[in-house]
This record gives sequence, structure tokens and C-alpha cells, in this order.
Amino acid sequence: MRISHRTSAPLAVAGVVLLLGAGAVVFGGSRLALAHQREISVGAAAEAGKETTSALLAQYVLRRKSDPDRTEILTKQGKLVAVMTDGARTAHLQGPQRTIAEPRFTPAKIITTEWVRLAPKPWTAAAANEEWFATWFTKALVDKSPDILGIAMQYMYGAPPKKDAEGKQYSGDASFGPLSDIDPDGRAENSDFYDYLGVPWEFPDGVKEKPSETHRLSLDCSGFLRMVYGYRSGYPLLGVGVGIEPGEKRQQEIAHTVKEPGLPRSAWAIADFGPGVQLMPNTGKRAANIDRLLPGDLLLFNAGPVQNKHIEHSGLYLGVDDRGHRRFLSSRSQANGPTMGDLHGESILDGSGFWAIRLRTARRL
Repeated sequence: MRISHRTSAPLAVAGVVLLLGAGAVVFGGSRLALAHQREISVGAAAEAGKETTSALLAQYVLRRKSDPDRTEILTKQGKLVAVMTDGARTAHLQGPQRTIAEPRFTPAKIITTEWVRLAPKPWTAAAANEEWFATWFTKALVDKSPDILGIAMQYMYGAPPKKDAEGKQYSGDASFGPLSDIDPDGRAENSDFYDYLGVPWEFPDGVKEKPSETHRLSLDCSGFLRMVYGYRSGYPLLGVGVGIEPGEKRQQEIAHTVKEPGLPRSAWAIADFGPGVQLMPNTGKRAANIDRLLPGDLLLFNAGPVQNKHIEHSGLYLGVDDRGHRRFLSSRSQANGPTMGDLHGESILDGSGFWAIRLRTARRL
């Protein structure tokens, strides 16, 4: 059952806030390192015969940067339009300004022009000259559907339920789910996306799962990420299997992650074997170089009693809030579901708080 703080207050007071505006705000999470800049006018670089690609790219300037290797796409006037990271499908696009807030649990707000979407392929330095990019990029720039951040907000406290044509609820306020006898503090994965949906699921790696009725409308930390990036946004997902011993489960997840591309079930597997680009190494100590983070990046934490390299929690980076702090969103047992708030620990990566000192690594899918 959900605890009262996630069920009793009316939406008008406690709901998620996602506002669009006409103004422009410089978003701190988009600051990019100045080292290794190289500008390329790409209109003349498009291959002969690819008129659509050439016409599109003639409008922009491409600038290559490193740490991580990426391409910035700018207008001829130097205004940033998009960031594409080598080896990742995640695209960071500039769009209408919006405010993301959870007023019941924090006065902080995210005011941003960043929109996070998935490209159909991982980015490479040469991808701008490929025909798929022109087609996708043209549509992405005018896409008005919810992006990764918008979808994530649909599971926070007070988010109204939405159902598909068959009457199945696919979004709305999610609880963390019941804890097990062997998991008294909520660090194990118990509630995946198919539990929230209440439907059986067969994964591309052949694993079949059945939902638990007691975990209906529930998402644990990695289950939340898999709902947002996988079920809702189409990123490939991997199964694990139920009813097996923890050691065997770990070996099975390693084997599946190595064999098939996709987002693993467990936070530790996302950290160690996950797809995309690892943004900083896991040294067992507080992660350095968090200025590399961009909204939508997956965050991996050591949440256990002993601070080491072990990963037990995952979250989604949101960006710099209006107080200057790097804020994230994650599903936690103490808050009984996804939150960007400060209940039982500030959801920020700077300072000396619980989560700040326990961030170990991050990935960009």
C-alpha cells in the first residue's frame, strides 16, 4: 500500500508542475568544455546526391568536443541547437522553456530549455552526413510529444493517471512498491515496468516475466528508468528471470547484458555493463567531473552502509535548479516512489549530503 504522503493530498496542491513558457533561460547543465574545439561548416561536407541532408546541414555549424566525445550543432549565428554524444542515442535539443517542479517535497525548480530525446542510432562523428540523421533531426526539432524528462514527470507524486485505448494505465503517480523480508531498506529491485503495468512481458533475450499483483503501479529505482527509457521511449530492455538464487541471477544478468544490447534490470548491471557511454569511472569514491552530466543521464549510487564501488541505486539527472544545485530524480523507498524532492536526503549531487557523496558513476544511453 502507498503511504499517505503520496495519496491523500489533492493534485491542485501537491501535483507535479511542468510549465512551458516563451522566455529563454541559460541552463547550467548545458555548459560545455571549451577544450578541443573544431568548427566545421557541414553544408559542403554532405555527400553528393543527398539533397535533403545537404539542405538541412547547410543551415548549421558542427563543432566537435571531447570528454566525452560529442558534436554540438549550432546555428550560423552561434546559438546551440543540439548536442549528440558519440556512442549514445540520447540527443539533447534546445526547445521551449519549461519549469519542472515538485512543490510538496522541495521549493527548488528546474527552469530549462533542454529537451531529451532518443535518436534511432548511436551517434558517431560522421553521422551528420548520413541520411537517417536529416530525417530524424528535422522531425525531432518540432516534436511536441513528451520527451524523456516529460515522461519521467508522469510518475511523480500527484501525477494524474493516463490510460491507453484498452484501458490499461501506463502512467500516473507510482509507488516504490512493497519491501521484501530480505530487503528491509528497499535497495533490491522488486518492481519493474511490467509490474506497474500489470502485464506479462517477453524480452528480446528470451526471458519471460509475470507481473506481481502486489507491485501494481509500483516502480523501484531501475524499474523507473526502464519504464521511462524502455517501455515509453523504445530503448531495448533486457530480462533477468525470477525464482533464481541471487548469485545465479547476477551471472545471468551479466551474460544477458554482454550478449544482447539493452538496458539491464539492476542498477549495478547498468553501471558495470550498461549500454551507451560511461561518463566517469567508478573508483569506489565520490564521482568526479560531474560537470560532464547533461539532463537525462543515468546516475548510479552506492547506497549501502559501506561506501565502496558497489552500486545499489539509480536515478535520472535533471540539471541545475534555480538554487544552483545539480538535481536528480529517482524512485526511493523512503519517498515511496519517484521524486526530485528532499525527503530523507536532498536530491542534489553537490554539497555533502547523503546522495551527493554516494554518486559513483553515470551513463548516457
